[in-house]
Amino acid sequence: MQSTDIITVTGATAGGKTALAVSLAYEIGAEIISADSRQVYRGMDIGTGKDLSEYVINGVSVPYHLIDVVDAGYRYNVFEYQRDFLEVYQSIKERGKKIVLCGGSGMYIEAVINGYDLLPVPANEELRQELERKTHEELIAILSGIKRLHNKTDTDSKKRTIRAIEIEYYLKNNDMDRRQYPAINNVYFELRFDRETRRQKITDRLFYRLKNGMVEEVEGLMKKGLTLDDMLFYGLEYKYIGLYLCNKLTYGDMVEKLNIAIHQFAKRQMTWFRGMERKGAVIHVIDGQKSMSEKIEEIMTEMNLSAT
Repeated sequence: MQSTDIITVTGATAGGKTALAVSLAYEIGAEIISADSRQVYRGMDIGTGKDLSEYVINGVSVPYHLIDVVDAGYRYNVFEYQRDFLEVYQSIKERGKKIVLCGGSGMYIEAVINGYDLLPVPANEELRQELERKTHEELIAILSGIKRLHNKTDTDSKKRTIRAIEIEYYLKNNDMDRRQYPAINNVYFELRFDRETRRQKITDRLFYRLKNGMVEEVEGLMKKGLTLDDMLFYGLEYKYIGLYLCNKLTYGDMVEKLNIAIHQFAKRQMTWFRGMERKGAVIHVIDGQKSMSEKIEEIMTEMNLSAT
């Protein structure tokens, strides 16, 4: 088997990804890179499900990265995640360690595994209008004439191909530091439950977090100066609890709407993963009902790995 750079453990929210990824990393001597768009924020712990205690197994702390990167209130984005990921990835590789990428933010995962070109290039509406009149095949021909098409991500859709051409035209006339992405050999494992089990786990986790300080966490952030607009930006737990704290929802309404929203989010995650498969990603499904030892054994057998 070709040498694997990264093992990615993903799945819908509340499925136990962190516990599985950490247990796997512990067994094979790997380090964790988080692929969660909200765990980058310091002070946003309960609502984002950091569960940092899970990173300690038998008294050993499994190293993790890209958690607690910026202060709450900052608006981190996928472009910055790519930058920070590359720095961490290269550092771990230089130390000769294995890497487990863990998270449910599909966009973040694809952006780094596939090396999406997310340069901060402004929109060129005139160029876009001109390109919209062309067929997708014509656009691919234009793009292939100005850059080497090393993967399929730039040509997944007409919209993405237009954006790729827009970037190339901009770079011809502007000096910009362009990232060179390494070719990453990655293997996906998705932790999956049946629909009813997934729904029950989501609801149970929500009530557990509400009983263990999640409202107080959001209240503390707002007392430090974060606004309702910030809470709306961070979404889900922060959005609905923020609305409750600003007297725009009753407690009961907040819980009901938040529960529905998290279930909808999980469905969107599953839709994203199926979209990844349609674009060619091979995702190995791990039955969430199996014991932890069975899950680890399944992954290690598939990867032909042995414990350290």
